[in-house]
Amino acid sequence: MDKRSFLGAAAAGAVSIPLAARAAGAGREKGSPALLTVVGAIGKGNRGPFDPVRDQMMGKQKISFDKAHVFTFEQLAAMPARTVRATLEYDNRKHVLHGPAMADVLAAAGVKGDRGKLATRAVDGYSPVISIADAKKYGFIVATHLDGKPMALGGLGPLWAVYEPDAFADMMAKPVDQRFANCPWALYFIDVQA
Repeated sequence: MDKRSFLGAAAAGAVSIPLAARAAGAGREKGSPALLTVVGAIGKGNRGPFDPVRDQMMGKQKISFDKAHVFTFEQLAAMPARTVRATLEYDNRKHVLHGPAMADVLAAAGVKGDRGKLATRAVDGYSPVISIADAKKYGFIVATHLDGKPMALGGLGPLWAVYEPDAFADMMAKPVDQRFANCPWALYFIDVQA
C-alpha cells in the first residue's frame, strides 16, 4: 500500500469512528421517538410547546399546543394491555387487537374525569371526535398489535384507536363499514377538550 492510500484510509477511519460512536450514543440519549402526542386538558406534560421545526406534520394540520404528554411505542407496550376482537371492515373477518386502554393512556397523561371530548388525529388528517365517556363506555384501546404483530406505519399502525364493536348491540346494528367511524388508524395525536 502506498503512503497516500494509507493516509486516506486512516483519515476516513478516524472520521467514521467518532461519527458512528456519536450516532450510537444519540440513540441511547434520546430513546425511542414519540408516536402519540396528547395535549389539551392534561397534567404537567413531559414535553414543551409546539415547535414549528420539529412538529412539521402537526403544523401542516394546523395543530398547536403549549404543552404535551408524549408516548413512545415502548411506553405504550409496557402499560397493562387489553385485547379486543373485532370484525374489520377491510376483510369482514375477526381480528385480535392488543394495546393499553385509552382510559389508562389518558390517566398517564394526567387527564381527570369523564367529561370532555377527544379530538383524535391520524397521520392522513382524519380527525374524529369522541366523548371521553363514550371512549370509556365502549372500551377503546390504543392498539399496538394486530393478530399478535406490531402494526406498521403504512398499514393500520403503528397505533390505532379502536374498540370491539361486536360487543355492543347498538354498534352491531350498523353495517360493518360504519362501525369504525370514530377509530382513526395511524393515530398520532389526541387533543383532550374539557
